[in-house]
Amino acid sequence: VQDEQLVLPNYKLNNYPNPFNPTTTISFSLTSEITDSMELVIYNIKGQEMKQLNSNQISAGQNSIIWNGTDKYGHPVSSGVYYYSLKLNGKTVATKKCLLLK
Repeated sequence: VQDEQLVLPNYKLNNYPNPFNPTTTISFSLTSEITDSMELVIYNIKGQEMKQLNSNQISAGQNSIIWNGTDKYGHPVSSGVYYYSLKLNGKTVATKKCLLLK
């Protein structure tokens, strides 16, 4: 019997500062084969999509995107807990939470 190990990728998803006001930088790490289908989505505590953050300058390695605390219409969101999810090929691979304090 051969030992098989399940390798879980570490996307190093985090944000700083946390709590934040008015902006936070969300950082993550990607491998070269998955940079084409990357999405970073912000959700409120009810699970409603607030904003999708995309950048056309995503490349393999360490990346970061700044969220300015606004929704998809450009309106400021209220204070509270938000979740940000890294999606690759349409599947969520990592989710973390952040806190907006005003």
